[in-house]
Amino acid sequence: MPAMQIGPTGLGAAAASVTPPPAGSPGYVEPTRELKLARWASLWFCFCLIVLCLAWELVLAPTGRGTLAVKALPLVLALPGLWRWRLYTSRWLSLAVWLYVIEGLVRGWSDRGISQLLGLVEVMLAVALFVACALQVRWRLRAGRSALNQAAST
Repeated sequence: MPAMQIGPTGLGAAAASVTPPPAGSPGYVEPTRELKLARWASLWFCFCLIVLCLAWELVLAPTGRGTLAVKALPLVLALPGLWRWRLYTSRWLSLAVWLYVIEGLVRGWSDRGISQLLGLVEVMLAVALFVACALQVRWRLRAGRSALNQAAST
């Protein structure tokens, strides 16, 4: 079964990456309102989680010399893929985000003071990011299957 495409197939300029491929290309599905909402939610929660990770480790409650701020790197690497509608990025991010949930639970349970509160906020943001990515994957696959079934019936 061919993969559903929303966005360009190649690597291009940032402005070109926002425009979807031509409507006649194979596997193309017009992004619905719910897909756009899930995409913007995943971008927003990912950005908020990056800001929280950096602020937590560098400003609010730094541990050591701030080397734990590196934990925001996978999230930074996911932003371009989320921006370009990459289904693969939403899939791996929905799995990787559980590492942030675990860290937030451990630090929310064991730390005291502001770190405890930041750990709980990290858990909420990470779960929200998981829900947004999972919904985006689910809705895109459903739309792709219905487009393939519709194309096969005509």
